Amino acid sequence: MKHSNLKFPCLIAALYFGMNVSAQETPKDTLKTQQIEEVVMIGYGTRKKVDNTTAISSINSEELMKTKVLNATQAIQGKAAGVQVTASDLPGAAPTILIRGLGTVLSGRNPLYVVDGLFVDGIGNINSNDILTYDILKDASALAIYGNRGANGVVIITTKSGKGKIRVEYDGFTGVRVPLKKVKMAGSNLFANYSNTALGSTKYSQDQPVNTDWFKTITRVGTYNQHNISISGSGEGAKYFLSLSNYDEKSILKGSDYNRTTVRTNNEFKIAKKITLTQTLSVAFVNNTPKPLGAFTTAYKQSPIVPVFFPDGTYGVSFVGANGFASQTGSKFNNVGNPLAQLELNNERSKSLQLQGGLKLDMNIFKDLKFTSQFSGEFYDFKAYAYDNGVRLLGENPPGFTNRLSNTKEDYYNWSLTNYLTYNKKFAEIHDVEATVGTETTVKDGTNRLSLVRNNVLAVQNYWDVAGTNYANPDLVNLESVNQNENRTLSYFARAQYKLMNRYLLTATFRRDGSSQFTNGNKWGNFPSFGAGWVISEESFLKDISVLNLLKLRAGWGRLGNQNVPLNILPFASGTGYNYSFGGGSNSNGNTINKIIDPNLTWEITEETSGGIDFELLNRRLSGSVDLYDKKTKNIILALLPSSPTGISTEGFAQLGQVSNKGYEISLNWKDKIGENWSYSLGANYSNNKNNLDAISDVNISPIRGGDLGNGQFTKYFSSESVGQPLGSFYLWEVSGYDANGNFTYTDTNGNGQTGSNDEKDRKYFGSYIPTSTMGVNIDLNYKNIDFSVSGYGAYGFSVYNGKKAQRFVDENIEYSVATNYAGPGNLNAGNPAPSNTVPIASNYYLESGDFFRINSITLGYSLSKPVEYISSLRFYVSSLNPFITQKFTGFSPELNGDGNPYRSPGIELDAYPTLRSFLFGLNIKF
Repeated sequence: MKHSNLKFPCLIAALYFGMNVSAQETPKDTLKTQQIEEVVMIGYGTRKKVDNTTAISSINSEELMKTKVLNATQAIQGKAAGVQVTASDLPGAAPTILIRGLGTVLSGRNPLYVVDGLFVDGIGNINSNDILTYDILKDASALAIYGNRGANGVVIITTKSGKGKIRVEYDGFTGVRVPLKKVKMAGSNLFANYSNTALGSTKYSQDQPVNTDWFKTITRVGTYNQHNISISGSGEGAKYFLSLSNYDEKSILKGSDYNRTTVRTNNEFKIAKKITLTQTLSVAFVNNTPKPLGAFTTAYKQSPIVPVFFPDGTYGVSFVGANGFASQTGSKFNNVGNPLAQLELNNERSKSLQLQGGLKLDMNIFKDLKFTSQFSGEFYDFKAYAYDNGVRLLGENPPGFTNRLSNTKEDYYNWSLTNYLTYNKKFAEIHDVEATVGTETTVKDGTNRLSLVRNNVLAVQNYWDVAGTNYANPDLVNLESVNQNENRTLSYFARAQYKLMNRYLLTATFRRDGSSQFTNGNKWGNFPSFGAGWVISEESFLKDISVLNLLKLRAGWGRLGNQNVPLNILPFASGTGYNYSFGGGSNSNGNTINKIIDPNLTWEITEETSGGIDFELLNRRLSGSVDLYDKKTKNIILALLPSSPTGISTEGFAQLGQVSNKGYEISLNWKDKIGENWSYSLGANYSNNKNNLDAISDVNISPIRGGDLGNGQFTKYFSSESVGQPLGSFYLWEVSGYDANGNFTYTDTNGNGQTGSNDEKDRKYFGSYIPTSTMGVNIDLNYKNIDFSVSGYGAYGFSVYNGKKAQRFVDENIEYSVATNYAGPGNLNAGNPAPSNTVPIASNYYLESGDFFRINSITLGYSLSKPVEYISSLRFYVSSLNPFITQKFTGFSPELNGDGNPYRSPGIELDAYPTLRSFLFGLNIKF
């Protein structure tokens, strides 16, 4: 949210637009007394960074725009300590962001996004060019002002507004995209040799006429471009900002296209001497032509002896003839389809409309007292279809099936109303007080979803309609209508900030939240926090140390909530199986309670204690911070197995566990000038987090078997045995060596004499997919009109599972390294087991280190000031995204965020979109 009564607007605006004066140009005798006017967003207001007692990372618009990506969250990767961003280059995919670790198993894990005062679940609809600042609230002392929404962190986004005379700006780029890393697969002859060895017979010829590169077949050089134009300025009593943007990408997966158009208008009107009205509105249109990501796995598994097309033009299929070559007839040798056909026979489209906006009224009641009232709303509408034309290469259509149409429609509406007072007063030149009190009402209308699946529709798109369908018609495969519960919250919040003699800082916040999600007696929760700071450099005993410009200690404690928990679940079962006959009549459907829900369930509670040091040295050229934290979620919600005497058949939920995250963060930055023409900055940050499941209070919890590989194997397990492990840990058999034939042997963990798949209890935990440490490096160089920047990101201390490799079964392709280095009788020192056609069990053989360091972006730009009369500046730039990576994982990408659920697909490379290397050329013109 914007603060319209800032004491130093010129300096703040200069900071926001990257034009702040170098500290070197400030006389040394004023450095000790000069205040740093950098401002951070703290929720319902702003605060000078030097006066802030909490851990907040701020990223301005210039930093965001250096990395040309669709979602702004991907652009902050490596730029904020304690913030782990796991991104996917799949067009439209939302990055996963963890702020100081993962604290929940079944509940919501995403941070709260606050965009110009509106609470939203994501920012995929926002054009990065429209963002002014991106502030990340990390510790509980800062987050408690958001109460039961703050447990996963808060990201506050402020969009741009007008300033000064009218300015028109264009920024656009066009580029190409290719996979950053490829996996070398076995060619036809190596495949034939490996498969024949596994079979113990010569089924495939060693002189194959076809050698298909399936990955190359389904991919293309991706292209993407973005064009942004904005008009901004201010006049007497008004400020205005209008932007239009279009992003278009034809992805590397053939046929997959994505387009997003956004429009934003932000206006501010001074309607009276002490009254200002601010209006924001954004509209985003998305059109998407998705293709199944399973095609990547299919391309990995399908044999290279199969041609893309047979000579008659039909798709190649996995049949082998008597001559040992792929043929249209013969015997089927695997269950893998044709990946190109998988793409070309897929007909799917989706489109969405998202509107967000609000009105904010600021009224200066007295000189030191301001009233703010803000109404914000959001509407979302989504439509999609998927048409299956019924073509089956291997004749697998069900009887009577010709085609299938799936239609989906979703919409929701959210709004919030916030009213608060801000009092700011300085007393006797040494006491500085700011107090904020307010109320907030939010309503989430709940997603309404209608999904219908019908067979045998007219094979003409204009008639893909289900109007007049008899719902008893057997062609109606599925009809689902879901109206999620409305969620209303009422909140009261207060914050007091006190500064004494520019050196002693105190902050206290309190929020009381009531939510309609919970039962009577459990609707209300209290979320307090405290923070303190000491600007030691303002003390007299440090005044004479010229090398020290700022030294500040800060510490805080707070309690947070997570209301995005699995509640409002119907405890009744009805229909078949619960039928009763009365008086000899026909059966009547009945209902029964089939699960027990703890009536005392409420939000998960997180408490955090943290502390930090901020410093600036050497005429403010060197700056940095160090943070420590200890965060505990003490009542995580878990599924509980019903006790047998109750007759209840389905698991319920209760608050049964504790998760902790402990860690530290270090940030360092050096900024300097060399002469009149050179300037540079170097920045680095490092974070370390230890995640741990501390306790489960009931051993009778319902276990989670996750990380499904689609072949009957699972890779993750959560139960009472998981105590002491990080969340999302892999649970696998441990390979101990080879037997005499070169097949794997497994460790007998429990010593009962049984190993491998014969003993499930031999499995053990092997660590999580979540990195224990991350680091970022950012370099900027400027010489006259030339600018050069490099950013890098690394993640360490985590594992990823090569799921595509672990799916290999019966004459499917293998990697080149496997086909050329496998064990057998007399050769037990190889890196891979003997060829086999059995389903591989989930072992640590497929688990690999995920450690990597990647250059995220390299940009070279050249700027001209007023090249012609009507152009104020012109900048050309070339950029490469993800040009280099050093990784241990042998797959496509160690960044595997999947669906975000720690016990499902994250950390498993299966049906995953590769990380891309991009090259682009761009132009920025300001008129």
